[in-house]
Amino acid sequence: MSGIALIPAPCNLVIASSSSSSKFQKTIRTKTRVSLNNAISISSDPFVLELAEALEDSVPTPQPLQNLREASSESLLSSSWPSRRDEPFRFTDISFLRSSQILPAPIPTPTPTITPFSTSQFPCHISIVDGHFISSLSETSEFPDGVYVGSLSNLNSTVAERVLELVCGLEGGDLFWSINGMGAPDLTVVYVPEGCHLQSPVHLGYFSLQGSKEGSNALYLSNPRVLVVVEKGGEVDIIEEFSNDEENENGCYWTNAALEVVIGEGGKVRHSYIQTQSPLAAHIKWTSVRQEASSTYELTEVSTGGKLGRHNLHIKQLGPETVTELSTLHLSAGNQTQDLHSSLVFDHPRGYSRQLHKCIVTHSQGQAVFDGNVKVNRYAQQTDAGQLTRSLLLEPRATVNVKPNLQIIADDVKCSHGAAISDLEQSQLLYFQARGIDSETARRVLIFAFGGEVIDKFPYSSIRDKVRSQMKSLLDPSSK
Repeated sequence: MSGIALIPAPCNLVIASSSSSSKFQKTIRTKTRVSLNNAISISSDPFVLELAEALEDSVPTPQPLQNLREASSESLLSSSWPSRRDEPFRFTDISFLRSSQILPAPIPTPTPTITPFSTSQFPCHISIVDGHFISSLSETSEFPDGVYVGSLSNLNSTVAERVLELVCGLEGGDLFWSINGMGAPDLTVVYVPEGCHLQSPVHLGYFSLQGSKEGSNALYLSNPRVLVVVEKGGEVDIIEEFSNDEENENGCYWTNAALEVVIGEGGKVRHSYIQTQSPLAAHIKWTSVRQEASSTYELTEVSTGGKLGRHNLHIKQLGPETVTELSTLHLSAGNQTQDLHSSLVFDHPRGYSRQLHKCIVTHSQGQAVFDGNVKVNRYAQQTDAGQLTRSLLLEPRATVNVKPNLQIIADDVKCSHGAAISDLEQSQLLYFQARGIDSETARRVLIFAFGGEVIDKFPYSSIRDKVRSQMKSLLDPSSK
């Protein structure tokens, strides 16, 4: 019996398939012939299957990404849509995605009037519009020999082999990671050869052009994917900025992005990540980092956009004397959910990490989620790991759910974690009032100062000033 007949009636995902005999359908048929029970387990979620088929039909598969597509489709065939009963989504409601009409974003046709970001301060700027690398909107400076920034399709064969080895070898994540792997139209590559230190940052501007109007059931989906490879002793600064067109300021769309970072021995990556997408959008981001011995990875993140903003951050230290520093700030200024799920794994001696997570919830229906896991395995002796999460709830019904977590198997370590949730302290407000500053101004100053600890970690003043301005407009709308 064909397994297709066992699939329940489809739900409300509405996208026409261009061919009833697509390769994905053939894969389903082949796999579901095995046995009745196997067919049911594989084909149990028609929403996921239809979404996968729609993604396959939406973009051609570049030959270099064939293995990635096949691995992602295999994963999707055995996946179901997550619900609140699944621990990673216990506090994060994504049911509105399932109840939407998912439309893969079409290939953009950019014109010179589309200028997503001001790039004058960054000689190297890459524009990724609705998941597609757009060379006409990108600017690249002259790089040292061996450095490459651009599309995988233009990469020379020698480096391409190295890149494909890594993009297929890195461990993946959940269903959304697999959706990206199947729907990514191309791979944007940043390659830094051994011993090379890039003086200027690489600016990645992600721009959402397609979006439906408020109240619409349609949700445009894009799947940008980037791989950063820094060989032994190399250094680079990466700036990721997610935004949208002014006409799409309140658009409904779904950005499902993935970033893979591989840092060789003694290498260093400073990663700045700013997310200011539409308050009606869904923003789901995977960042997967692999660090070799004596390497350094520094992340500074500020996320303020999206009806749903979720960052899945997974880091593995694969060598001794490795350094990881994570600083994140999330703001829910409306009916939003800002979610950070992080995982840091130590496998070798003398690893070091510091994680600071802050969130501000200013709306009665706003929510923040933090699930941070640090795992110190048996051979990671003399590890020094610290984790701290602090939350400001500025409305009586505002919500935050935090779960800092340490799993320690090694016996010679220095590890700590902590969590604090509160409104502003009255003693701090009284300090300002005693000096003639009214309570409203005092509250604004204290809130800005709370977030400023993270914002100040951005390595470039232009980014710091831009983020401060965005935070001010959200926390104090009268200042616009």
